[in-house]
Amino acid sequence: MTKNPIHIIGGGLAGSEAAWQIAENGGKVILHEMRGVRGTEAHKTDGLAELVCSNSFRSDDSDLNAVGLIHHEMRLAGSLIIACADQVQVPAGSALAVDRDGFSELVTQKINNHPNIELVREEITGLPPREWEQTIIATGPLTAPALAESIQQETGAEALAFFDAIAPIIHFDSLDMDICWFQSRYDKVGPGGTGKDYINCPMNEAEYNAFIDALIAGDTTDFKEWEGTPYFDGCLPVEVMAERGRETLRHGPMKPMGLTNAHKPEEKAYAVVQLRQDNALGTLYNMVGFQTKLRYGAQSDILRMIPGLQNAEFARLGGLHRNTYLNSPTLLAEDLTLKSRPGLRFAGQITGCEGYVESAAMGLLAGRFALAESRGEKPVLPPVTTAFGALLNHITVGHLAHEEESGKRSFQPMNVNFGLFPPLEAGAIQKPEGHIGRFRGKDKAQAKKRAYTARAKIAVREWLCLTAQQAAE
Repeated sequence: MTKNPIHIIGGGLAGSEAAWQIAENGGKVILHEMRGVRGTEAHKTDGLAELVCSNSFRSDDSDLNAVGLIHHEMRLAGSLIIACADQVQVPAGSALAVDRDGFSELVTQKINNHPNIELVREEITGLPPREWEQTIIATGPLTAPALAESIQQETGAEALAFFDAIAPIIHFDSLDMDICWFQSRYDKVGPGGTGKDYINCPMNEAEYNAFIDALIAGDTTDFKEWEGTPYFDGCLPVEVMAERGRETLRHGPMKPMGLTNAHKPEEKAYAVVQLRQDNALGTLYNMVGFQTKLRYGAQSDILRMIPGLQNAEFARLGGLHRNTYLNSPTLLAEDLTLKSRPGLRFAGQITGCEGYVESAAMGLLAGRFALAESRGEKPVLPPVTTAFGALLNHITVGHLAHEEESGKRSFQPMNVNFGLFPPLEAGAIQKPEGHIGRFRGKDKAQAKKRAYTARAKIAVREWLCLTAQQAAE
């Protein structure tokens, strides 16, 4: 058992999961939760792990879905959050959905009854004292202003709590490269570039006008009262730009100048949508300047009107909402430690992941890492071929910053998806037994997902065995 307790600030999904992982593996925990003393604009109760939005943990299919895969990995790792979700599950097809009140009540009961966890109802208004040695901050997207200010002072971050403008991110292998082409504007070679650093999607005048009409007519999301004023300089949604004039986008993010269609060099595009590599693996590309608050259904339909994106698969759709998160690839080490402050970790949505299970998964890892370090051991990172490792890698090292965005936050929150995983090895995608005929389309896509999940399930078991051996030594 560890000599000194590990402190956790925040009793949401990530904080509760971190506390459980430490306590179940022999560590002492002091969990600090301000609700009960001070509320937030969104929470209604003082229960731990209260679900503010949906009651769904999304797909539970661990063979064909990356979210289902992380459920599987969390179950193997003894996750409190998934175990409680399983106990209060409500019918939702292939998704894992819960009775939200019953879920929070069960998590709170489990935490309160654990002999290794002390729950303290208090607001932590600044960074923890250094004598705490090991601390995890898991305060989520509604971090209280006083703590947020302290984090901002420590990290030097330009902004911590603000309205986050997110552009859609697309799986590279869903693009039609018979229509799109690689080229930087004016063939400019930037730092680390080749002059072919963007994927370009051309539009003629009729296609552009139809696209603008669809943007203007598109269904947009409303903001909750507690989210305040939605816009800030330099991040106007594309549909708002379209409303300001039909040519606004063509002279902004969709300008065609300096680009020549590699497939039809004699044709001059009327407008061009550019995509830029978003992760080090080259599996994901973001739509440059395409932040939007269109509803998801309308958004995907409208964006697929762009030539080359007609079959686009989105790793995430765009959005505009209040979010509190760190510029993690710059500020956090691979074990979620703040680079400027040893012993201080972050977990959950504040690290730049999105979704209930992703937040809880980062809490699970942060708890295990903090416990290992408190025992004088070096934390063992999960392989990047697992859902744990792929998401952790994206948060801490996998995102690409761009020279023209210096001074701006280019790192964006992300749900777990197969675009974050390293590419499969040659021959990994196998035809299902008994498959007759050509192997492509939906059949091949499903086989590819099965190859990702099969590889991950082997790797996560090996990692859990390795961490268990380390703890036993």
